[in-house]
Amino acid sequence: MDSGTFFGFACGDHRSRWKWREFGDWGEGARRGPMHGRAARFFEQGDLKYVILRLLEEKSRHGYDIIKELEARFGGSYAPSPGTVYPTLTLLEDLGFARVVPEEGGKKIYEITDEGRKHLAEHSTTVDDIFARIARFVEGLTDTPMTELNQSFQRLAKATYRTATSHIRDRETLEKIRDVIRRAAEEVETIAK
Repeated sequence: MDSGTFFGFACGDHRSRWKWREFGDWGEGARRGPMHGRAARFFEQGDLKYVILRLLEEKSRHGYDIIKELEARFGGSYAPSPGTVYPTLTLLEDLGFARVVPEEGGKKIYEITDEGRKHLAEHSTTVDDIFARIARFVEGLTDTPMTELNQSFQRLAKATYRTATSHIRDRETLEKIRDVIRRAAEEVETIAK
């Protein structure tokens, strides 16, 4: 499994029709994804501002670049929504930790300020802990049990879409497929309880 896929879906690939944000709910402020309930707790309140500051310390970025960079660091399985990133950038700007540098075409690029670097240094332990959590999470995605689960899910997805698309006008077959998937989902959900 490469870092840009999760359960066989190329989450960060714009060519992929099936993106994980179409499945499940991660909680307020996050794109949809497979960690139902987990991502909402992954970042504690205020963590995102440290993460964004660290990314700005690495290099100046557009808000969209920050979203894509976090998606890449999570192996494609999570990306914060624009509704959380842009207000956080505004907050960092209001606090004097970041500033906007206008680019041609009217796009905003954000860069860290000296005050932002100082704030980041004062909270380096917290920031290092956040990035260590991200690394542990992504590492877990590539462990053998997850790789085997990924392969099983790929097989299910291929079988589902191959069968469904070859019977696209056969309502009875589509309903049978839907019922099998619903039962499987219910059974998996009972395992987690």
